[in-house]
Amino acid sequence: MIRAVLWDIDNTLLDFDVAEHAALNKDFEEFGLGELTEEMLSEYMALNKRRWQALERGEMEKQEVLEGRFREFFGMYGLPTDIAAAFNARYQILLGETICFRDNSYELIESYRGKVLQAIASNGTLTAQTGKLKNSGFDKLFDLFFISEQIGYEKPAKEFFDLCFKDMNSWLKENEAKLSYSGGQYLGDLKKDEVIIIGDSLTSDIMGGNNAGIRCCWYNPKHLPGREDVTFDYEITDLQEVPGILGF
Repeated sequence: MIRAVLWDIDNTLLDFDVAEHAALNKDFEEFGLGELTEEMLSEYMALNKRRWQALERGEMEKQEVLEGRFREFFGMYGLPTDIAAAFNARYQILLGETICFRDNSYELIESYRGKVLQAIASNGTLTAQTGKLKNSGFDKLFDLFFISEQIGYEKPAKEFFDLCFKDMNSWLKENEAKLSYSGGQYLGDLKKDEVIIIGDSLTSDIMGGNNAGIRCCWYNPKHLPGREDVTFDYEITDLQEVPGILGF
């Protein structure tokens, strides 16, 4: 039985690519940097991905990901690199302003309100994710929010999930008797197979789930190939497949 669901935000519940494109275009406009071409966007996305993966491997600090990506990117195109910090600060705010739900995710999360513990588990910045949660209405639907910037660890670190377990157990002690599956009682501390993470990233969400020993559901709408070093219990291409996995 699943008692707790950890949800990723970016490119799982919300379309990050749409928000990223809109935020970058607006940032370019506000800083007077000219046109952000498709070629430039593609180059930025590639170097940004490399830096986030380095962060997940523990090879880079988060601030160097956030600001360093723009210093590197601007340097490639002869743009002023000294604005990287200010550009990133504005970018974090702009990211939260464009909301595009994936697969009717709002209605899905709303339908599980009061049925199971639902928590956000994200590596995004606190500024960006707070904006997304508020503007999407998810801040009113989820029971707990685990943002790496607050926790002090990034997915896929086991420590991230250890802290999630601690807070989820505390929440369940106070609230589980009210959930529809519980029979009006607290069922004790969570077992590993009673928790599932649902996310699009093999290297943060699913590898993190592997490190934590919990169930993993890989959201893979683009039909990307898997990896031999990462395992998952379920693979879905549409979030509307989740009810079949949770069983209620």
